[in-house]
Amino acid sequence: MPHNTALLATIAGGLVLAFVFGLAAARLRLPPLVGYLVAGIAVGPYTRGFVADYALAQQLAEIGVILLMFGVGIHFSAGDLLAVRRIALPGAAVQIALATGLGALVAHLWGWPWRSGLVFGLCLSVASTVVLLRTLEDRGLIDSVDGRIAVGWLVVEDLVTVLVLVLLPALAVTLEASGGGVPAGDLTRTVGVTIGKVAAFVALMFLVGRRAVPWLLERVARIGSRELFTLSVLAVALGIAVGASALFGVSFALGAFFAGMVVNGSDLSHEAAADSLPLRDAFSVLFFVAVGMLFDPRILIQQPLQVLAVLLIITIGKSAGAFAIVLGFGYRVHTALTISASLAQVGEFSFILASLAAGLRLLPAEGESLIVAGAILSISLNPLAFAGAARLSRWIGERPRLLSTLERPRLGVEEPAPPGVEAALRDHAIIVGYGRVGSTIGDALTRAGVPFVAIEQDRVTFERARARGVPMLYGNATRPAVLNAAHPERARLMLVATPDPFQARAVVDVARRANPSISAVVRTHSEDELAYIEGKGGGLAVMGERELANAMARHALAICRPGPAMAPDA
Repeated sequence: MPHNTALLATIAGGLVLAFVFGLAAARLRLPPLVGYLVAGIAVGPYTRGFVADYALAQQLAEIGVILLMFGVGIHFSAGDLLAVRRIALPGAAVQIALATGLGALVAHLWGWPWRSGLVFGLCLSVASTVVLLRTLEDRGLIDSVDGRIAVGWLVVEDLVTVLVLVLLPALAVTLEASGGGVPAGDLTRTVGVTIGKVAAFVALMFLVGRRAVPWLLERVARIGSRELFTLSVLAVALGIAVGASALFGVSFALGAFFAGMVVNGSDLSHEAAADSLPLRDAFSVLFFVAVGMLFDPRILIQQPLQVLAVLLIITIGKSAGAFAIVLGFGYRVHTALTISASLAQVGEFSFILASLAAGLRLLPAEGESLIVAGAILSISLNPLAFAGAARLSRWIGERPRLLSTLERPRLGVEEPAPPGVEAALRDHAIIVGYGRVGSTIGDALTRAGVPFVAIEQDRVTFERARARGVPMLYGNATRPAVLNAAHPERARLMLVATPDPFQARAVVDVARRANPSISAVVRTHSEDELAYIEGKGGGLAVMGERELANAMARHALAICRPGPAMAPDA
């Protein structure tokens, strides 16, 4: 293959095989990304036939990571990150420490030095934001409370990894020069400089970027050229990511994430996200292909026990630790299980860290191969982890004694009804979830004079609604103690506006046990969920996309059908 066509061959070969194997995986009811990984193995150096240029594939994959993290930043504002800081910051720190220690201990049993074991454990402790976001999007959880906590948790992990990536070269040189000891002064100086660079970048983005970037996008949008607007979005994402890396030593992914956050402040953020979506999807596929190219299948035969140990650390060790941490902070079982499933894989930052450590001779050659093997296997199994977590959540929810044992909310996590609310609760409505959908319903009930009480588990949303005088309860509505405070036995209607389908089912079940005659209206996001709710007698199921389509169709027919013209609002 001539050198000047290597880029074309890599893109074409990667995308064509990714499509073929992705389609095959979908037909086998497996996640398409499993097919993308297999495509990478097929074009990698360890299999016969066409071998793609890995250096080029890695750079193309980096573009995918940049665009994906840019999209995350658009949907994940600074307020969202601050809203979950109380669990994401300490939770991620403790989980990284636990996973690093577990990986270091296992590596030490293999005869590795402790410094290699610590780096190995760090590589296993960091989950892939790319994989998590794809899974959350597929399950409709990206905007849920659990989804925001999971994304915030992984953003903290990415920040920690950035710090490690900057510190590792200096630490390696210091270790080699000192024969294993690390002068405190050198380490403190390196840490201080790194933190200062990251802080300077973040300050620049929030002080300057939050005004300059929305201003730029609005000026380009006024020109009326869609191509220029799309180009401006890509220029912002790639320009800030590369510039942040060159000027502040921040990773491309982190720079792109903050670029998306400043775009979030513009009214054009949704259009920017839509314009970057096609390229994001295409290049994220190339990311998984590039990961597959690293995998040497022979390691499964040569070191099966080591591969199994790595997989157990990633899928069981990290998940169990995260489960205990989240419960320890007073969150519900469903949230703990969602976070556990989110962390049961490793990805892009692990590869970058392992490659750097191997080049610095801090990690043996087999260590990098084991990490890639564990990553591919854990990524392939991650959808099963989410499915298992959902089933386990339902199983625990059906056992109140076990649920009350595991869930021990801290003081203030779940509160009783506000004074004066209980007396008005008769023939009332109960709204579960007071976000955009629930608050709109509440406003309509208020105007109609219908008494209601809302239950919300997001603290920020709860405080804002209560400050406006809305009768609110804080906590998880699937817990009988919380739902009973809303007196479902005297209620006439239950409106479940939460986006979580499993929580919606559980809420209706708890309410029906307290009041079998209560009417229920449940928000759904899929035809399967709608059929399940209505088939089980759960009440009226409303799918937003279907209702939107029906409203638009009625509007279209009112204007276009033959006969006397009819006003659209008629």
